[in-house]
Amino acid sequence: MSFTKQEVIDIIRENRDELDPKLRLRAHEERKKFYGNSVYVRGLIEFTNYCRNNCKYCGIRGGNVNVSRYRLTKEQILECCRTGYELGFRTFVLQGGDDPQITDDEICDIVSAIKSEYPDCAVTLSIGERSRDVYKAYFDAGTDRYLLRHETADNGHYNKLHPKEMSFEIRKRCLYDLKDIGFQVGAGFMVGSPYQTDENLAQDIMFLQELQPHMVGIGPFIPHKDTEFKDFSAGTLNMTLVMLCITRLALPKVLLPATTALGTINPRGREEGLLCGANVVMPNLSPTGVRHDYSLYDGKICMGDEAAECISCLGKRVETVGFKLDFSRGDHCEM
Repeated sequence: MSFTKQEVIDIIRENRDELDPKLRLRAHEERKKFYGNSVYVRGLIEFTNYCRNNCKYCGIRGGNVNVSRYRLTKEQILECCRTGYELGFRTFVLQGGDDPQITDDEICDIVSAIKSEYPDCAVTLSIGERSRDVYKAYFDAGTDRYLLRHETADNGHYNKLHPKEMSFEIRKRCLYDLKDIGFQVGAGFMVGSPYQTDENLAQDIMFLQELQPHMVGIGPFIPHKDTEFKDFSAGTLNMTLVMLCITRLALPKVLLPATTALGTINPRGREEGLLCGANVVMPNLSPTGVRHDYSLYDGKICMGDEAAECISCLGKRVETVGFKLDFSRGDHCEM
C-alpha cells in the first residue's frame, strides 16, 4: 500500500509508546505473502575501515584519530568468501568506509575474482558515493547489488548529520544512478538520530516509495564515544520496529534486514525485527582480529564470534520465532 506523509506521521504517533500488535501482524503477514518463512543470509565482509568522510555519527569517520585502521588484501577477502561458501553462503556483502587508497580498478578486480571462483553467488558492494561511470564499471565487473543508505531524506536534517561537503541531493543522485544501471539497490535510514522529527521519518518513507529500492536497511541510531554525538540517546527498539512495519507495508516485496544494531540495543532485537516484517540477516565473515576496529557505533555484538559459531547461534534464534535460514542468493521478489 502507499502512504501519505500525514498517514505515516499518524502511525508513528499512535505507536510511539508501544507497538500495536495489529500493525506488527499486518507487516508479518505481508512479508509471508512474498517470502514465506525464509530469512535470507548474507555474509558480511568489512574489508576496510579507512574513510575520507566525516559523518558526524560514525565511529570510523576520517577525523577519528583513535581508530586502529586496517585494509584487507584481495586474498584475505577471498579467504573470507571461501569460509562463507563452505558454510553455505551464496551472497557476499563487501562493506567498507569510503577508502581513498583502494582504486576502482582494484574493487573491480576483487569482484571479478569472487564471481570467477563463485559464479553461483551474488556480490554486494557498500562503499559509498561514486560517479555513474564508476558504478557502471562495478556492475560490469559482476556486482549484483549496491547498498547506500540515504540516512535521512530531509535536506535540513541531512546537513545536521554530515559535513558540508556532503549533500542529500548527491546521495539521491547516486541511488537513482545505481537503479538505472541495473543494480539491485539498497537504501535505508537511522531511527532516533540526533535532531530527527516524526516528519523526518515520514519523509524517509515518502522517499522510499518514490525510489522503490530492492532493499532497505533500517537500524536505530547508536552513539559512538569518539563522535560529537556521543552524548545523544540511542534510538529505541520500539520506534525502529514501527518503522520496519511501515516500510514492509509501503514496499511489500522489499528485502528488509533485521540489523546487528537492533540486536545491539536489545538482546532479542533481531527476532523482534523478523516479527515486524524483516527477512534478511547479515552474519559477519570478517576476520575476528579486525572486527573490533570496524566500530560504527559502541557496543556492537558478535565482535569475536567465528563465522560458524555465529551462524549456528543465529539459526537457533531465528527458529525460536518461527522462521528458517535460507542460504540461497535471496534475490528481490519480482512476482
